Amino acid sequence: MKTYTIIIHDRNREPRETSGTIDQLTEYFGYTLLKGQSWEHERGNKRIDCHPKTIASLIKNLNNAENNAAMNGYSGRWYEKKEA
Repeated sequence: MKTYTIIIHDRNREPRETSGTIDQLTEYFGYTLLKGQSWEHERGNKRIDCHPKTIASLIKNLNNAENNAAMNGYSGRWYEKKEA
């Protein structure tokens, strides 16, 4: 299985990294995905897939989930794939 690294950026903190397969990363970020999914019914929010199949889909869903759960629509936290 291929291993990916995701960089977690926070507005007021240094970037952090976490690595794993897509299944491991989906489990690791499971709460974030569920939190975003719980707010997807609000007007203007995006639909969240809690079982993404690709790393690009996982990162897109993580970014949308963070913004769904934010009070003003922008959380100040974003995710990106670390290029090898």
